[in-house]
This record gives sequence, C-alpha cells and structure tokens, in this order.
Amino acid sequence: MSFQPADNTPEADFSTRSFLIVDDFQGMRTILRDILRNCGANAKNIATAGNGSEAVAQLAATPFDVVLCDFNLGKGKNGQQVLEEAKVRQLVGPACAWIMVTAEKTSDAVSGAAEYQPDAYLLKPITEAMLRQRLARIWTKKEAFADIDRAVRQGDVAAAVARCDERLRIDKANAAELLRTKCDLLLSSGDLARAKQTFESILAQRDVPWAKVGLARIHMQNGDYAAARAMLEETLAVNAAYLEAHDLMAKTLQAMGDLEAASAAIERAVRISPNSVARQKNLGEVAMRLGKSDAAERAFRRSVTLGEHSILKTADAYLGLAKACAANDRPDEALRVLDQVDKTFDDESVRTHSLAVEGMVHQQTGNAIKAKEIADRLTQKTAAAGQVDAALALDTARLLFATGARDAAVELLQSEVRNAPENAALLGEVKDIFSAAAMADEGAALVEASRKAAMEQMNRGVLLAREGRHDEAIVAMRAAREAMPRNVRVLFNLTHVIIGKLQQAGGADPRLVEEARGSLAAAHALSPGEVRHATLKAALDAVVGAR
Repeated sequence: MSFQPADNTPEADFSTRSFLIVDDFQGMRTILRDILRNCGANAKNIATAGNGSEAVAQLAATPFDVVLCDFNLGKGKNGQQVLEEAKVRQLVGPACAWIMVTAEKTSDAVSGAAEYQPDAYLLKPITEAMLRQRLARIWTKKEAFADIDRAVRQGDVAAAVARCDERLRIDKANAAELLRTKCDLLLSSGDLARAKQTFESILAQRDVPWAKVGLARIHMQNGDYAAARAMLEETLAVNAAYLEAHDLMAKTLQAMGDLEAASAAIERAVRISPNSVARQKNLGEVAMRLGKSDAAERAFRRSVTLGEHSILKTADAYLGLAKACAANDRPDEALRVLDQVDKTFDDESVRTHSLAVEGMVHQQTGNAIKAKEIADRLTQKTAAAGQVDAALALDTARLLFATGARDAAVELLQSEVRNAPENAALLGEVKDIFSAAAMADEGAALVEASRKAAMEQMNRGVLLAREGRHDEAIVAMRAAREAMPRNVRVLFNLTHVIIGKLQQAGGADPRLVEEARGSLAAAHALSPGEVRHATLKAALDAVVGAR
C-alpha cells in the first residue's frame, strides 16, 4: 500500500536511496533497518555503524543519501560531533538528508555548534509513518535546491544565484529559504552591495531576523560597528535565543573594545547552547582579558572537555586553560596541561606556543632563569620561522617583557600591528600588553605610528594603479608584502594590482598569474571566508580566461 502524507507531500521513494544507521545499540540498528526495509529500501543499500568513529569511516568511504544518527553513542564521539566532522571534512554534501535520532526532549541534549545542524530531529520511538513523512518532506525540499547545490559544488556562484532567482519565481513554499541561500551566496562571493540591497529589500517588506543579522554582518565588515550593534540589538530584543546574533554581537563588541559587554553577550549564548566547543573557548579568552581567571578557567575547561572527541577541538582552549590555572596559582596543573598539549597536537607552531606559555608559568613561580632560557629559545624559533601567528606573537611578547627583553618585545608587537592595522580587537590587546609592561602611553603612540605606516604602505600600490602606473604599483605591493607577510589586505591588494596590470597589458603573463594566485592562497590561509577572496579569484579567472 502506498503512503501519502497528510499534508499532500509526494510519496517518498526509498528504493533507490542509500542509508547509514548510526546507533550504539544493535537492537536499535536492527529496528531502524527493518523500518527502512518496510518503507521500500533495498537491504543492500543499508549500512550500519555502532559508534562515532565507525560512522566517520563509513562516511569517508561511501556517499549516502540518508544518515539516521543517534545523538548518544556511548564512549567517543556523539551524534552532533559525527555531523560536525562530516560537514567540516565535506564527507556529506547538501543532497544528503541527516536525521538526528534522540530520546532526549531537552534542548541542551541536542544543542551544539549552530553552524552544523541536522535536517531534522526525531524523538524515539520512531515509527514507519513518522520516518516516511519526515523524509518525504526533506527530499521534496532538497529537490527544490538541487540545481542550486549543483552549481555551488561546481564553484559557479553566479549560476547558483541565478538558479535562486529562477526558483523564487515559481516556488513560494520555499521562498524564505531560497532568499536566505541567495544572500549567503552573495556574501560568500564578496558581492556586498547586492547582498545589502537584497537584505534591505526583504526588511522593507517584513521584519526578518536573519536578514537583520546579515545586514549587521555587512555593517561589521565595512567597519561600521555602531550600525551593526544597533541592528543586532533590535534583533535580540525580539529574538532573544538567536545564537548567530549573540555570536556576532560579541564579535562586534570586541571590535569596539567593550570587553565587558562582549563577555555578557557570549555568556547569554552559552546559557542557550552550552555545548559549543568554540563558544566556551571564546568566553574563556574574553574572561582572561578582563582578568577574570576563575571564569576563564571554567570556560576553557568546559571547551577542552566538550572538544575531546570533536574535530572542532583546538589547542587554544588547552593553552588558555594552562594560562588560567597559572593565574589561579596552580602552576603544577598548568604545566600538566601544557604537557597534554604537546602530546595531543602534532603541530610545531602549537608546541612553540606551548613553550611561550610555559615560560610565563616559570616566570610567575619565580624561576627567572628557566623563563629567560625559554624566552631566548623562542626568539631563535620565531626568527627562524620568519612569521608566526598573532596569538603566539602576543604571548611571546608578554614573556619577553617579563624577562627583560624590552626591545625585542616592542619590535614583535609593532610587527603584529603592521600585519593587522585594522583589527581593533588585536590593537586593544597589544595596548593591554604595553600597559602591563608599564608602557601605556609610549605603547599607544607606538601602536598608532605603526598602524599609520602600515595603512600608507598598504594603500600605496592601489593609488599608483589608479594612476595607471601598474609596474610601480606591483613593486610597491611586493615591498609591502615583504614587510608585512601576514597582512591580509596587502595580499589582496597585491592581487588587485596584478590583475590591473594583466588587464592593461592585454596578455596573461604566467609569472604574474602564478604570483597573484599565490597571494590569494596566502590570504585565504590566514583568513578563510574573507569576501574579497572570491571576488578577486573570479576577476583573475576572468582576465586569464579571456586571453
């Protein structure tokens, strides 16, 4: 007998689909397999996994149309962590239907990273009718987005946006999600002007929370933090549980230098969704900057615990926990955490950062000789590396100040300012380090001087390019890159002036094309998700393809 859902959703065809059942109980796996077979699924197309690691291995080996994953999977990864890893590693695509199965009715039991949500939740016990109806709805919806998803997978964002517009003309049922998908595509492609216009058009018709948050994101990217904050306050006044708005509010407030308010924003988000590895880490970092070491330790410890089996686990939470333990007069525990870092993360930069934190622990316990020895080793390591990430540079500078290497610390901090002169949060942290070293006024002046010099050097090549002096522009931007190798805007501007040269010359010089692609790749590695990356890549592809 065919099954027709009560809401007239077309009947689900299970016969050609592949399924993965993930549950730690064999009995439940058998029940779900029988339900799928009763729905018409081919037994050969049904795979099972008894834990999170098995599930990830299955997903890495085989593409599935449907994943039925229990939330609680015993020891190891839970269902949310399996989903996160599958999406981060791109083991599942947009066409895969992911259904989380749970016996828990509380929101905490299924809250995690808001960025990685399943297509649906099903509460046990699951019935055949329930599964048929839910999958029929999901498949109908995914079919509406099939052409869009196909264009995205092919890397053709313009075509994906066009498919959204085509679908919007005929599909009123999915209009809201189609508009949201279109806006996300415009943002990811760097077309901020069109995204802003679309958000404003939506908001002119009705108050849509995600459109307000999208517009706030554009304000923030444009450096208009006050406008972003106002938009987010409006959104949260009506939608107090909107996690994305809380997270963006915290970033905005940090950029504005209001750490107390930023901490409060993250705390509100944590109360709504306490199981986020990243959010707990962020809470710990802000608490440490505020001098609230007890609160920082709780947050870092929670992040470490949550991240034990998660692909979202980072060394930053462990390093933060070590610093918090040291600040709370528990140096032995801090050193044990650092030992765990070295054993857990096979990464030389992480080990170097761990060494910097270890040096500060020894300095705090009065072991000045050991601290100085570590500071000297770090100076040699950073010099050999040529460039280090900002977090390591700041902690190294703290240690250098503490061990009396004032000039080296100042030079390192000035380099950080030059590499990120528009990062208000980083500039604030650099000023805090200067203040802790009894150099508040002098440090503020050094920060401003370094910031201005960097801005002038960053823009010199672009100004030359506008005058048609493309060769000089490229030389200027190469010099800027050499002086500021981790300055993302310099890398983008170098790509920009090279594209201008290629357009002017009317030919695609292979060496310049390779240099531009290398500059783009370096920028993307330093700051994934920057909107200019997609814009410049498209422009470079266009000028190369046109020759």
